Amino acid sequence: MSDKIQADRETIRGLVSQIVENFEKERASAVAAKPEHIVVNSLKAAREREFDRDESAKTLITELDLRGLEEGSRIRLAENVKFTPLAADIIKDKNISIVTKAPRTANIVVKSVAVGADHGGFETKEKLKEHLVGLGLAVRDFGTNSKDAVDYPDFAHAVAKCVADKHVDIGVIVDGAGIGSAMAANKVPGVRAAACYTPQLAKNAREHNGANVLTLGSGQNNFGEIAAIVEAFITTDIIEERHKKRVKKIDAIHGQYIS
Repeated sequence: MSDKIQADRETIRGLVSQIVENFEKERASAVAAKPEHIVVNSLKAAREREFDRDESAKTLITELDLRGLEEGSRIRLAENVKFTPLAADIIKDKNISIVTKAPRTANIVVKSVAVGADHGGFETKEKLKEHLVGLGLAVRDFGTNSKDAVDYPDFAHAVAKCVADKHVDIGVIVDGAGIGSAMAANKVPGVRAAACYTPQLAKNAREHNGANVLTLGSGQNNFGEIAAIVEAFITTDIIEERHKKRVKKIDAIHGQYIS
């Protein structure tokens, strides 16, 4: 490393250190001005947290990402994150602990998924299929394969039958609202389809109701929200016996009306 590069690096490091020091002084002054009981509660909450800052969405950590962290702080990072040289120096100098975020695939409880959509859900289905494959799942696509108008019951039926025949673990169907596909899928014996618009609903549908088909509305959620809903669905399972007992009653009701 040339003397000039070394000097430049030392200059930049000095500037960053000065910025961090000024920021910490300003924050300390602000904290000191607050009522004492609020400070005590904040410290208690900080001790109970697993980490002080979450930067796990980033693949590269710079010195700016560490601004404001105190000596001995804990920061949550992704598994394969990289650091700039200055960031690496700050972590070492301030003895910052790294909490590694577990990969999303660690908690997935299914291995295979059947997907389907009508013309309103086609584009979302295509993005979702790529997302699921990226999570390591085997995906069977039952169409539709374009934005040409089609009838959603046909595709809901195909996905539901694949699940009922146990060719896949779960199914995901996308139409405009998610309701029609749920109705169609639930006509197939052995299928418990749930239309979900939040991750909380998806988790509940799996944990409490044993849902094995998820229906989504492309007109109700953006793709980021849909991805979060699907991930909640595939990382949750029905475990408690009281919920399993109630699901058996759901299936028994269905059995009373088929010959």
